Amino acid sequence: MSAAAEGEAAIGRRKAAMGTFERYLTLWVALCIVVGIALGALLPSPFQALGRMEVAQVNIPVALLIWAMIVPMLLRVDFAAMGQVARHWRGIAVTVGINWLVKPFSMALLGWLFIGWLFRPWLPAGQVDSYIAGLILLAAAPCTAMVFVWSRLTDGDANFTLSQVALNDAIMLVAFAPVVGLLLGLSAITVPWDTLILSVGLYIVLPLAAAQVWRRSLVASGGKALERTLKALHPVSLVALLATLVLLFGFQGGQILAQPLVILLLAVPILVQVYLNAGLAYVLNRQCGSAHSVAGPSALIGASNFFELAVAVAIGLYGFESGAALATVVGVLVEVPVMLSVVHIVMRTRGWYERR
Repeated sequence: MSAAAEGEAAIGRRKAAMGTFERYLTLWVALCIVVGIALGALLPSPFQALGRMEVAQVNIPVALLIWAMIVPMLLRVDFAAMGQVARHWRGIAVTVGINWLVKPFSMALLGWLFIGWLFRPWLPAGQVDSYIAGLILLAAAPCTAMVFVWSRLTDGDANFTLSQVALNDAIMLVAFAPVVGLLLGLSAITVPWDTLILSVGLYIVLPLAAAQVWRRSLVASGGKALERTLKALHPVSLVALLATLVLLFGFQGGQILAQPLVILLLAVPILVQVYLNAGLAYVLNRQCGSAHSVAGPSALIGASNFFELAVAVAIGLYGFESGAALATVVGVLVEVPVMLSVVHIVMRTRGWYERR
């Protein structure tokens, strides 16, 4: 089979690899915008009551929803796969470099360029810094769940993808807070360090530890216990995501109705960042001599974001009604269509990639 034909076949398997929810994530997010805005306008009191349910600056309903989203995703991560890192060291080096040395800093630069300068006249003046902070949070942690779907769609090496995700999660434990703090400081945005460190512990350290303990107990029980548990938790994770979005847009409704252009403008630096980092990872892998089965998932991992974590931390740092929270949600809105377009490009260019 030719490279072009293989690309067509992989793209044709898209529906088989993605569930109904993932395929139409953009539609569900759009519906959440409508439902959230409508409920926020019709029933403001319940939303305000939920917003006041805080302990140590942590909103309890949101914390529970975020855990319901994140833990099933982290349950898929096997840290034993880090033993495969040396086998794919070129692809690993490229992806780690893009994820931690390029992507957060390029997003900070793009946020300043587009939001802080070019688009500033069309944005609420009091929210500009908050929008930039949300974009930085969105880019500061690589995705840990949907990348498995993107890897399958690019005929990626499963061992490379698993070892890369495990390594990124290990790095995230120690690097997320310093990177975010540095970039917010460089952008002259006040860094609430106590809240940031609390958010890292609450939304990274604790769920990752809990997921690994749970995973080991499921694996030890033998059979298909882990697979059955992941399947059972999948709808819980999806419902939690949708409920979180409805809450966010319930609080954001007034701002969105007053400035409907905001969402479109926030999407611009996100789109530029995705294509920039995906393209850079793809080309660097080719220069390093990595196989296409490594370069494909590397490009997707290098471009995708852990938007669930970004949403949680944005709410914790700046609140439901902040521009930071809205900016992270725009990342959810564009995630599927833009990443599918990257998959399409990767598979269409497979012939070019392999002509070294």
